Amino acid sequence: MTIPFTPVVASLPAVIPFVGPETLERRSGRSFRARLGANESAFGMSPKAKAAVLAELERASWYGDPESHDLRKALARKHGVGMENVMVGEGMDALLGYTVRMIVDPGTPVVTSLGAYPTFNYHAAGFGGDLLTVPYRDDHEDPDALLEKVRETGAQLMYLSNPDNPMGTWHDAARIQALIGAVPDHCLLILDEAYIDFAPEGTSPPIDTANPNVLVMRTFSKAHGMAGMRVAYAIGHADLITGLGKVRNHFAMNRLAQAAALASLNDTDFIARVVAEVEAGRQETYDLAERLGLRALPSATNFVAIDLGSNDRATAALQGLAEMGVFIRMPGVEPLNRCIRVTIGRPGEREIFAEALTDVLQSL
Repeated sequence: MTIPFTPVVASLPAVIPFVGPETLERRSGRSFRARLGANESAFGMSPKAKAAVLAELERASWYGDPESHDLRKALARKHGVGMENVMVGEGMDALLGYTVRMIVDPGTPVVTSLGAYPTFNYHAAGFGGDLLTVPYRDDHEDPDALLEKVRETGAQLMYLSNPDNPMGTWHDAARIQALIGAVPDHCLLILDEAYIDFAPEGTSPPIDTANPNVLVMRTFSKAHGMAGMRVAYAIGHADLITGLGKVRNHFAMNRLAQAAALASLNDTDFIARVVAEVEAGRQETYDLAERLGLRALPSATNFVAIDLGSNDRATAALQGLAEMGVFIRMPGVEPLNRCIRVTIGRPGEREIFAEALTDVLQSL
């Protein structure tokens, strides 16, 4: 029989945006000594979050609250917005998918940066969007070029991450606010702030829920150390949140994740310690790159991009590190793919990476 795929699905390649470290371990038949490629937190969850999970475990046979009421209430209070302005979802990847579904029909123009977070592209393609890209400028996403492409094409959706993944670079709040103020009425800007906890003061502009043209997204996967729990949230105009509610999976949030996120949100001391540890690890990575005659890009995230000068050298380093039991990743397109990208691990993991990278570069 012929499976009756939609024309959009039939046209798509059978790929996923990322190959997981577990897949790589199965292929090689050995485990990684240092898992530093997925930008997960090496520092785990808050002790309060762990305690909340254990306390809720007896009720794990129940569905989670489909409204995520208590967590949304706490998030609304934290950001000074109404509960009607907050949507909780099962990770930012899911929220990106729901937003694309809400806006994109086959042929709808969608604008992003060439080399930016590929899961957004995955969703845009999955709903038949016409994906239009602009290049990075000086290893930063280029707000002016993105805006110009939107005006040129009439695009209805635009994506920007600040700080950026995969380069770790960032724009200050004034630059982002200027972009927000210039977004045409026909377009929605997704402002991905997954790494905002690691960024310097003055990176994030004020959240304005009266503006229907911007949707801010944040996550518990990074500083909160809950990547495997899958918790993220969007903040925006009430009509945007209502639209997301029309297409989201209402029982996707499990009770343990909801309880853990609420507890972690209130453990500000833990988050401060994680941010300080990441800052120390970034400096170690900058110093390592300098000792090796390389340039590390300044980062406002929990990872650092290291410039190896060419894609060939970066690819060889990536493969050499994998053979030595170190999992990292690298950007996927030129000219970004002259770099490797390493997540900030615990001190022992950072030492393993430093030794392995030194040996790999000598072999090159």
